[in-house]
Amino acid sequence: MMSFTLTNKLFFVNQQQQKAQTGFAHKGLPMWLQRSVTLIGLVMLSPLLLLVASLIKLESQGPVLFQQTRVGEFGRRFQCYKMRSMYVKEDPKFREPEASESDRKGVCKKYYNDPRITIIGKFIRKYSIDELPQLWNVVKGDMALIGPRPHLVSEYNEYDRNILPRLYSKPGITGLWQVSGRADTTFDEQLELDKRYIKQQSFVNDIKILIATVPAVLGAKGAY
Repeated sequence: MMSFTLTNKLFFVNQQQQKAQTGFAHKGLPMWLQRSVTLIGLVMLSPLLLLVASLIKLESQGPVLFQQTRVGEFGRRFQCYKMRSMYVKEDPKFREPEASESDRKGVCKKYYNDPRITIIGKFIRKYSIDELPQLWNVVKGDMALIGPRPHLVSEYNEYDRNILPRLYSKPGITGLWQVSGRADTTFDEQLELDKRYIKQQSFVNDIKILIATVPAVLGAKGAY
């Protein structure tokens, strides 16, 4: 596992060196625009975030925010923020699901009835409210508004060369996968959607995805 992780790092060092030669660059909405709009949106959404934070604190013990190390563009690691939607391990109601119970095959595990999720957690996950703190990740430059979802370190360590191209762009809060079924898709389908987005990234496509995100979130399709 350690040797493969080292291989991944060396692979991305090589990719970064070739970045200028291949002409690969961000071709979507300018990052300065994304960060500016996101900062304004974060301020406007602060009352909602405070309300949700209060409900989380009232329902179960533990911190309001959950942060986790994720892997971003070209293997760069960063702290990704979310509203806590699960019981902490110290909570009597916490129960760890078995890996064999996953409703999704492949590297990325998904549980349609995850016993770790709180009552308020089910609601905020269903409507993606739990991911709103990632707007701060966009402001910081760790993420973009549109792109592949940020990757778990455990997932990254299992990626093969066919999957690594998912990290050719900044991870996003929304993206082609999010408006194409989310967890209702297989991991292979998610991989292909992410690679297609990176290959076809453009200003117009980013706008289309942002517009499509609204009905996708409100419909809560594929959100668990």
